[in-house]
Amino acid sequence: MNDEPRKRSEGRLDTRLESEGAEFLVLGQLLIHRIAAYKTYTNMPGYDLVATDPEHNRSARIQVKSRWSTGARAFLIQNLDCDFVVVVLLNRGSKDGNKQVMAPHYYVLPIEIVRSLPRTVGWKKVSLRHIDGLEQYRDAWHLVSSFMSTHQRIGVAKRRFDALNEIHDEDITRLFYGSEDSQR
Repeated sequence: MNDEPRKRSEGRLDTRLESEGAEFLVLGQLLIHRIAAYKTYTNMPGYDLVATDPEHNRSARIQVKSRWSTGARAFLIQNLDCDFVVVVLLNRGSKDGNKQVMAPHYYVLPIEIVRSLPRTVGWKKVSLRHIDGLEQYRDAWHLVSSFMSTHQRIGVAKRRFDALNEIHDEDITRLFYGSEDSQR
């Protein structure tokens, strides 16, 4: 069985299946590390997965970037609207067959790190060599857990729920006590 991705008509490798697979690999790693998470199947701009801490009503948006080739040292990123970027080096060898197939490597990068890195014009390519202490981010799933335990992420839905409760409380008060006019 050929493990190499299909070629697109313009000569580039078609790695769409591998990209989807990388998202599921990251989802699996999060779950194995006891971090509740789900995949956003509706193609949310800026992130692919959401890690959640339902007890504390907190979440982390995660963008997955994958590279097929063994030894890849850069990734493309356009949208920085997330909390983490997980770079998955799939290590599937090389087009010419000279590189060895290895297990994937995962780098869990806080978005602040990615934002601080130089990106090429146009393609927005980021080189991993620009990340000081890159190895500290390898398999650093604890960063996602820590983020959710220290960052309060109250979203629009929570604020709307609280506002509805406030209105609801006022209605209940009127039911029990009547309007101000009727109390006089």
